[in-house]
Amino acid sequence: MADLNKTTPQSTVPLQEAKAKASDVAGSMADVDEIMKKYDRESNTRPWEGVPAVVLKLLLAAFSLFMIYMNLFVVWDERIRRPLFLGMVIIFVFLIFPAKKSGRKPQRVNYVPFYDILLMAAGAGSFFYFVINNKAIIKHATRISQVEVWLGVVGIIILAECCRRVTGIPILVVASCFVIYAFVSSGGVTYKILRKVIYNLFYTTNGIIGTPIGVCSTYIVLFIIFGAFLEATGIADFFIQCANCVAGSASGGPAKVAVISSALCGMVSGSSVGNTVTTGSVTIPMMKKTGYPGEFAGAVEAAASTGGQIMPPIMGAAAFLMAEMVGVPYKDIVVRAILPAVLYFVGIFLMVHLRARRLDLKGIPREELPKVSKILPKVYLLTPLVVLVYLIIAGYTMSRAAIIATLLCIVVSLFDKEHRMSPKKFLAALETGARNTLSIAVACGIAGIIAGVVTMTGLGQVFISAIVSVSHGQLMIALVLTMLCCIVLGMGVPTTATYIIMATTCAPILTTGMGLNTICASMFVFYFGIVADITPPVALAAYAGSAIAKADPMRTALNASKLAIAAFLIPYMFCLNPAMLLIDTNAAEFVIIIITSLVGMYAIAAGLEGYMLSSLSPILRIILIAAGLMLIYPGSLTDILGTAITAAVFLIEILHKKAKKAGAAS
Repeated sequence: MADLNKTTPQSTVPLQEAKAKASDVAGSMADVDEIMKKYDRESNTRPWEGVPAVVLKLLLAAFSLFMIYMNLFVVWDERIRRPLFLGMVIIFVFLIFPAKKSGRKPQRVNYVPFYDILLMAAGAGSFFYFVINNKAIIKHATRISQVEVWLGVVGIIILAECCRRVTGIPILVVASCFVIYAFVSSGGVTYKILRKVIYNLFYTTNGIIGTPIGVCSTYIVLFIIFGAFLEATGIADFFIQCANCVAGSASGGPAKVAVISSALCGMVSGSSVGNTVTTGSVTIPMMKKTGYPGEFAGAVEAAASTGGQIMPPIMGAAAFLMAEMVGVPYKDIVVRAILPAVLYFVGIFLMVHLRARRLDLKGIPREELPKVSKILPKVYLLTPLVVLVYLIIAGYTMSRAAIIATLLCIVVSLFDKEHRMSPKKFLAALETGARNTLSIAVACGIAGIIAGVVTMTGLGQVFISAIVSVSHGQLMIALVLTMLCCIVLGMGVPTTATYIIMATTCAPILTTGMGLNTICASMFVFYFGIVADITPPVALAAYAGSAIAKADPMRTALNASKLAIAAFLIPYMFCLNPAMLLIDTNAAEFVIIIITSLVGMYAIAAGLEGYMLSSLSPILRIILIAAGLMLIYPGSLTDILGTAITAAVFLIEILHKKAKKAGAAS
């Protein structure tokens, strides 16, 4: 959801000074741009200047306003609004994204080659043709004309080209395999089969214009616009200042600030890469100045920022899709996601704390931190976020709640001279919202192809039979196989698209084949689609962090995967014990789950970092990790054993520390 070209938020003067002093140990935004252009398609855009740039900005702003208008005032058939939305998206993709990455020869300014204009017209025209001739096409049903067949082919191919430009090759490879399967399972490549495939994928709400695009053109786009307006109010800077007040002066303070601020900013942005760049430009230099190694500093920010996609209330775009696909109110998803998200950040915070204690790292001097008295008056910045949550819980539609919260952002900005919403800033926020919609919309369209093939061919049942057969009906084996699929398919693929793919193919395996609760299965694939952003070899969030930290990208990604160990464990926790998601539980059981989970996360963090009250021996580290896993696994016996072992190791550490002090005194 994030725009990587946007400027980082301004901080207080002390923070700017700390950042400036650390500039010799951290990369500049130019370094970030360079590495992101190498790994991230969204960062590679055409250069526009002067009047053409202004026109493009106005068009993008108009697109955002049209989306608000369409969702607030217009009641159209979904087979009109969805292809209309995609047609406009295709136009902007060709205007903004070039055919290939800029190499040594820079892109020409204000230039779109003639072949891109032709592709743009053909692609958008295919979808607009569907909009204009909607009633006739619906009346034809499967008997679409030859012209309509070839228009569908053109539309699908050009949408795939848009996806290549914006998100890259991986998702196209997956989608291509599914399309090939559709032809093979239908009997080969003949005109009759081609017409059947094109009809299902292009002209029905089971394919490209299916649920993913439906959700994207309603809820997702409005929440992206809301996030852009909320960022314009300066809330990211407010979150960083709050985090500094809470943890800045503690041992290893900057790393703890990174964890807290990324958790808070993640509630707004829902983008791992954007969150890493925004908060990391402030926190990573300070972490390195404190004494953290570069690869660890970048990893902390990447791991924490990735967690922003699981932090309620926004949780990235995939949460809206989850509500739609599972068939439960969005507020239910938000409420059930709170404890797992908190545990994720607690796990990272504990590892950061233990690393700081092991390295004896200090915090930021209090005189360099923002004063509470200066931050409290800005608490009004939270009003749009609080109102948004209230409206969702109160039963307002998500579209209306997002629009009301966006209007509140404008009102809130009027109380701050620095971030007051001028006409220029208003248009900039609308433009940012539109730009940030493009990649998600294209990914949703391609993911819709995959979902359409699964529906058309019954491939889901094939997957279910295969996994059940391989796992011999064992839930744990099925969960491990699903995890591997999510991580592999999620590498280089936007989280939203990964979730759609996995929710379509693997989640039914866990629900239909293994009898797992639907919400648990959806959350499981959601989590493992997210961690792909920090899992080598394609770990975009970790690469962004490494660019700022001037550290090795692969080592940063490996460190981030270690720090985010909670994300690899928590999904198993709530699948084995759904009570963690407030499913079939009571208050007493829920409290016990919280306590045992926190103790378990502490034991695992201490074991992985090799430090509790002092450095741990390899044997004690293994014992602690085992104890932590016992506490995570549901069951009274394992909880008792895990707690007892953790307490015993803690007691050993206390006695060891006392003996060491006594020896030093004598």
